[in-house]
Amino acid sequence: MCNSITPDVRAVLTASFYGLSLAVAAGAILSLLHLRATDAGMRPPLWSGLAHGIVGAVGLLLLLPVAFGPPRGAAAGAASFGPIAGWLFLAAAGTGMMVLMRRRKGPNVVMAIHAGMAITGYVMFVAWYAVG
Repeated sequence: MCNSITPDVRAVLTASFYGLSLAVAAGAILSLLHLRATDAGMRPPLWSGLAHGIVGAVGLLLLLPVAFGPPRGAAAGAASFGPIAGWLFLAAAGTGMMVLMRRRKGPNVVMAIHAGMAITGYVMFVAWYAVG
């Protein structure tokens, strides 16, 4: 990471990185458990999805002030990666709430859209985090 950012911003960004990484890992595990389930009783419990959402929301709340603050990563051509990741994570949070609302109706399509946006946002975020 570049030394041009202040230690406070670096700490917030690092906390966001670890929170979002944990949320992505938990989401991958939850999706595998959900897709392996043969009936509704074998799906992951509600609390695990809620914990995944809370950790992701905390990571997103930490990311937003940094992503939409002063530009970073411009020298590497990645200045827009942070705001794009922020918007993708916001969209993933919205579809995550839709997954929760459709929990009993088989949310597979909505879950796939949620995962696609979250993974794309995470890749953009990691690239921006690494070069900024």
